[in-house]
Amino acid sequence: MGKHSHTLKALREIALAYGVGEQPDLAAMARDLGAVIHRNGALPMTAVSRLSKPQTGLSRWLLAERNKPGISVLVMAWPPNHHTPVHDHGGLWGLELALHGALEVESYERDPATDSLRSRGRDWLGPGDATWFDGGEQYAHRCRNLSRHETALTLHVYGGNLAEYFTYERAEQADRWLAQPQRAVIAGPLLA
Repeated sequence: MGKHSHTLKALREIALAYGVGEQPDLAAMARDLGAVIHRNGALPMTAVSRLSKPQTGLSRWLLAERNKPGISVLVMAWPPNHHTPVHDHGGLWGLELALHGALEVESYERDPATDSLRSRGRDWLGPGDATWFDGGEQYAHRCRNLSRHETALTLHVYGGNLAEYFTYERAEQADRWLAQPQRAVIAGPLLA
């Protein structure tokens, strides 16, 4: 992987350096992570080709993890046109950065008392672009690979281990959403 292994190492080091405290400076983390991609170019699929197996669906690969303070750094491979259901992040803060391809992120504000979700807008991420969210129960989103033909790669940094989260689907009442508990699955470690 050569140069691209160096890029993944640089991304891992930046995420771990910024990922301190209960609420790190996610804007600064996004700026520095994005600068690596803008400087080195998008991570080509050949650099991490083993991650892209369209028949397996979305896959999550662990790049780094630390317990105190808690942080996990993952690379995700998004098959063509794959989308997630609306989901939360178990109360963790998080940052998502496009490495290859393009991702749409539709954000929602969740009212824990009424189980209603209100759209907060959409972001479109190309290589080096990021979006982030603070910790808490109010944030949820849905993500989609915008390509119909290519796998997209993204870097995800979370303020802890995202082992459990909820997905949301509309109930028969238009303003209500049903929460379903989920367990996050890691495909394996990604060595850089």
